[in-house]
Amino acid sequence: MAKELNDLKPSLLWKHFQEFLKIPHCSGNEKAIGDYIISVAKRLNLDYKRDKIGNVVVSKKPSKGKEDAVGIILQGHLDMVCEKNSDVEHDFTKDTIKTEIDGDWVKAKGTTLGADNGIGGSACLAIMESDDIEHPPLEFLFTVEEETGLDGAMQLSEGFLKGKRLLNLDSEDEGEFTIGCAGGADSQIFVPFQTEKKNCDEVFQLKLSGFKGGHSGIDINMGRGNAIKLLSRILWKLSKKLSFQLFLIQGGNLRNAIPRESVAVIGFSSGDSDKFNEIIDNEFDKIKSEYKPIEPDAQYSFERYTEDPGNAIIQDAKHTIINLILSLPHGVVSMHPEIEGLVETSTNLAVVKTEEGKIQIVCSTRSSTASALEATRDAINAITEMADAEIIREQGYPGWKPNLESDLLKRMKKAYKDTFNREPHVAAVHAGLECGIIGEKFPGMDMISFGPTIEHPHSPDERVHIGTVEKFWRFLVKVLADLT
Repeated sequence: MAKELNDLKPSLLWKHFQEFLKIPHCSGNEKAIGDYIISVAKRLNLDYKRDKIGNVVVSKKPSKGKEDAVGIILQGHLDMVCEKNSDVEHDFTKDTIKTEIDGDWVKAKGTTLGADNGIGGSACLAIMESDDIEHPPLEFLFTVEEETGLDGAMQLSEGFLKGKRLLNLDSEDEGEFTIGCAGGADSQIFVPFQTEKKNCDEVFQLKLSGFKGGHSGIDINMGRGNAIKLLSRILWKLSKKLSFQLFLIQGGNLRNAIPRESVAVIGFSSGDSDKFNEIIDNEFDKIKSEYKPIEPDAQYSFERYTEDPGNAIIQDAKHTIINLILSLPHGVVSMHPEIEGLVETSTNLAVVKTEEGKIQIVCSTRSSTASALEATRDAINAITEMADAEIIREQGYPGWKPNLESDLLKRMKKAYKDTFNREPHVAAVHAGLECGIIGEKFPGMDMISFGPTIEHPHSPDERVHIGTVEKFWRFLVKVLADLT
């Protein structure tokens, strides 16, 4: 059994992935990883270009006999979701991601791994560097800021690409071809508040942690606990039975990740800590019972807050904030009426932050149906209006409508059957893929998304299955050889 990444196959792919681990590339900080892509292109004497936002495209001439084949674009994104457990010391702006091999899986030590989409990007680089693979004219498209709103793809300019077929290497179930995806859009809510002086004797921090979190599209139907929603549930119960001041409430970091942790700082009269402990313990016992099969590691702490909490949020605003967070929807709104097992519409209560004089709340909504997306955002809007809060409805991104008659799909299904003697699974996904945007910007583009098996993306539990990376590579090489 392999003990180091150097021992894994295909060696060229894993070699480049190890470079990805060394180079900081959180969303919005992809310049260094883009520089690395360009350095490889220069070393190989391949043409390249980089646009103003940072998207990079590298071109490779066809192998002998493939000069007249339709051009292929291999596409992935450069950025990764940067999440870590609270007890892990890691600076994503400079530290190398530390990995370990756990049986058949590669995972990071307490942080996200970046296999999403580092494995796809590494496969592109391995194809670029290989000199023994048969292939049509190739373009390798590396986009930026995919994880924060598909911004790189949104800003692709006309003429940046020439190919007519696109292989997106950003799916996470080996043996599955993705041919459609959901569209989505965010809603930013701001609740203004005035403050009052601290008039309590005790200040405590209530923290919920240990929840699995995960991808807000792919994992939204898993029934995982949203730490923000559950914190508001406990605070609501406390507010109905006891008097307290609220100094801070926050949780979640990213619009596309289900919140794993949340915190509130509250103050109350001396001698009331036992009453607070009793109510919190009772409410969390109910939560643990409800989520026992799904969230076995969920926990809470209620400890004395030793820092200066500053001024408290006034009582009327406190009640508004707690009621609003508790009322905002989270989770699956509807399932697709025609595709079994596919979520049609969902929304993720993703982030809550206490800022100077206001609470910021971010809700991220997805749907494969434009009208359902709008209706769910309207419901969020209506709840926000009742709280007399401000809402900013950000521009969304389009979905990708499945084309079951795709010529590329037919060819790839045959290639998969020839390679593995079984049919691939063809599906749409409840997540945003850049294919939707690219297809809109470059009409007539024939597209398929596929990749190795990656579990728990966007969380520190992220891991990639070693054997499926080898299968993914083998199939990719086969497809490039077969396409004409």
